[in-house]
Amino acid sequence: MAETLENTFKRPVFAVLIGRLREPRRFIQVLAGPRQTGKTTVARQVLADFSMPSHYATADEPLLRDREWLSHEWEIARGKAVGRGGVFVLDEAQKIPGWSETVKRLWDEDAVSGCPLRVVLLGSSSLLVRHGTEESLAGRFERIPVTHWSLAEMQAAFGWDADRYVYYGGYPGAVSLIGDRERWARYVLDSIIEPSISRDIQLMARVEKPALLRQLFHLACDYSGQVLSYQKMLGQLRDAGNTDVLAGYLRLLEGAGMAAGLERFSGSRVRQRGSIPKLQVLNTAAMTATSAGNFEAVRGDPDRWGRLVESAVGAHLLNAARTGPFEVFYWREGKSEVDFVIRRGKDTVAIEVKGGLKAGRLSGLTAFAREHKPVRTLVVGGGGIPLEEFLLAPPAGWFG
Repeated sequence: MAETLENTFKRPVFAVLIGRLREPRRFIQVLAGPRQTGKTTVARQVLADFSMPSHYATADEPLLRDREWLSHEWEIARGKAVGRGGVFVLDEAQKIPGWSETVKRLWDEDAVSGCPLRVVLLGSSSLLVRHGTEESLAGRFERIPVTHWSLAEMQAAFGWDADRYVYYGGYPGAVSLIGDRERWARYVLDSIIEPSISRDIQLMARVEKPALLRQLFHLACDYSGQVLSYQKMLGQLRDAGNTDVLAGYLRLLEGAGMAAGLERFSGSRVRQRGSIPKLQVLNTAAMTATSAGNFEAVRGDPDRWGRLVESAVGAHLLNAARTGPFEVFYWREGKSEVDFVIRRGKDTVAIEVKGGLKAGRLSGLTAFAREHKPVRTLVVGGGGIPLEEFLLAPPAGWFG
């Protein structure tokens, strides 16, 4: 069977992982990120290019995987590592009950015996790190975030332009289906979104109201790019409980790489924690797959397209922030508002997104600049920086 572009294209994370495996055995490498972002593909590409013997095992199987199975697979990898070393890749590690304690024991045994076995763990969300590695494997691991595909990657692998990326998002496995919009949407919903909600999140965290978690995600898709108080969310959702429940569920969705609630920038971390969130998807495919309208219809609707463009910019910033040294906020003071503020240390960059052809009023940027003295203010689209240029550029570069 011929390999697809998705399998032959090498994401930047490939170089990071293979570089660390070439170092002396030091830390467990953890690749954590959303579904369908290519973690398994990257691991297999690395194993194919790496000179050491390797063993790959996955816990994502119908048969029950337990600690005994994990110990058995680890022992196979040890056997291959005798002499010049080897690599053990464990996929979907978080699906094994008590996996982190077993990994800790086996890793420490190798350290004592001098076994030169490198270990790579793959997981479907950053929840893998928070609920396993940080509790049992403290000081023994390094995390390598695997984010949704950027425009630069989709362009290099599939020749996509900005408009196609804004509408269809960054799921490489769905590229072959975009000629049939309904089939594409069903794939995104059934094979990516629903398993993320019903399996990944609920496997790693106790969710008392799974129906509410699902409702909240769809609300985030409907209102992505808009500031919405938790009280207003309560009015939109059935059996919503209280604001603390919603805030907790929104954090779970962010951990799974699905949606987030941006905090308001105030210059004070204390004030930010209680701010009204701005809802933001991390992949715009979630917005278009959960709503009506094909590419041509949405592209021809200025309001819908403008909201989708703003969400694409926000997703670009948030995904980059998972690997870059900056944070993402929005800003609002009275009637003045800025779509996004990115902060690195004491430096800030203010970003306003214009989906139309003209820049329009920029009073929000002016007010923010007067109060917070950013190192740069940017207008994306509407006579400012072209959308495609912005989405192709690493956000950290805007700090200068």
